[in-house]
Amino acid sequence: MPDLVFTRVSVTACLASPEALEKLPEAVRIAPDEALVILPPAKADPQIGARLARADPDAVVLDVSDGWTAWSLEGEGARDAFAHISDLELPTKGFVQGDVAGVPAKVVAGADGLNLLVPSMWGDYVRDRILARCPGVAERAEPREWAR
Repeated sequence: MPDLVFTRVSVTACLASPEALEKLPEAVRIAPDEALVILPPAKADPQIGARLARADPDAVVLDVSDGWTAWSLEGEGARDAFAHISDLELPTKGFVQGDVAGVPAKVVAGADGLNLLVPSMWGDYVRDRILARCPGVAERAEPREWAR
């Protein structure tokens, strides 16, 4: 039975040349010139801007953590539950973006489950849709740190 868990996260938006973004192996590419660095809050890297500026002096780096809400679907059946709220084809491990419960979202799939990033204004809505539409999903009371 899968669990839905509120997940604490640090999200840094990085806009730079594709070559500069290649120097951020931990980043999730959104577009050729845009990436997100998604980490647990305690591991947020304040040096990302300096690292990118060496490769692209015009790079823009912003902490956008407040703009995102993260939920994790964990446990056996997480992928089956996800199929009730999205038609996205999930990779075994990796990143995909698209419609989740009618909201644009970013999904990071891993061995332990799925991490969903949604715009903060839609966070409670997505939570409610998951609990309403995904049979067997229970919300865990204790939040957790982002894990990729």
